[in-house]
Amino acid sequence: MKILVTGGAGYIGSHVVNTLGENGHDIIVFDNLSTGHDWAVLYGKLEVGNLGDGSHLNDVINAFRPDAVMHFAASIQVEESVREPLKYYRNNVANTLNLLDAMDHNGIRNFIYSSSAAVYGIPDKLLVDEAVPLHPINPYGASKAMVETVLGDIARASDLRYIALRYFNVAGADPKTRIGQAYLDATHLITRALKTAQGDFTKLSIFGTDYPTPDGTCIRDYIHVVDLANAHLLALDYLMETKKSDIMNCGYGHGFSVREVVAAAKKVTGINFTVEEAPRRAGDPPQLVADSTKLRSMTGWQPLYDDLEFIIRTAWEWELKLKQRRRQP
Repeated sequence: MKILVTGGAGYIGSHVVNTLGENGHDIIVFDNLSTGHDWAVLYGKLEVGNLGDGSHLNDVINAFRPDAVMHFAASIQVEESVREPLKYYRNNVANTLNLLDAMDHNGIRNFIYSSSAAVYGIPDKLLVDEAVPLHPINPYGASKAMVETVLGDIARASDLRYIALRYFNVAGADPKTRIGQAYLDATHLITRALKTAQGDFTKLSIFGTDYPTPDGTCIRDYIHVVDLANAHLLALDYLMETKKSDIMNCGYGHGFSVREVVAAAKKVTGINFTVEEAPRRAGDPPQLVADSTKLRSMTGWQPLYDDLEFIIRTAWEWELKLKQRRRQP
């Protein structure tokens, strides 16, 4: 199939592009490279552009005539979204409307949307399924929930078909260390822990140690980025075969506490980096674990890398390679 991938030079998007390419699909990546990198695009053609430029976007879609669009281009930092909500509503909502408008203008009807568990906010259920009410607690989560609402409304009024995949905590890197997370100011726990092990940070902070969990720290469901990429291909196959829109959680169905992740990171790296306890951050749910029954039953998805140490090891090997890359002139 011919697939247009927005944000395909970024962390998750580049892994999906790699998986698409390995499976023989024809790809165009549309990315402004604000957080992505041209070297991360291993397959297809890279078209540098902004989703805010409707004319350019329309020209690319009209020329390529994709069978489907996969949309990863978004701002994703929760803390930043609280400080700069306008940026998040403009990039995540308004620019998605530009994309959907260009698709509609060119008769492109199949859409895979990168959503987030942030749409749930602080759920009152330990294992979160897709029926849990949406109560986002920050502009990032709200922007993702808004687009889901838009997609539902458009699909009911037209022949647009979509799958929204709600990611839980994505981590790890390509096992062949070709691509991985390359944000300069990473905020995700595993990446922060590994950068602390490398000496990029003097210490790693654990935010909150008095949660109602076995060791007092937050529990999260960590999914390897390659397993997530495979979920996208299966979701696309499901969409093309059934022509039915749906929403699916992407996670393993079990979680690890912050302390468990830190201990695993120290074990993998062999470095006893400094850790400090800090006060809770506002809005952190004690536990956030996916019920991915729908994804598994509808698409046949079976994870390959459901192993915390493996996830951290691939991320560590990538961090070492990335640091070497940045040292090169």
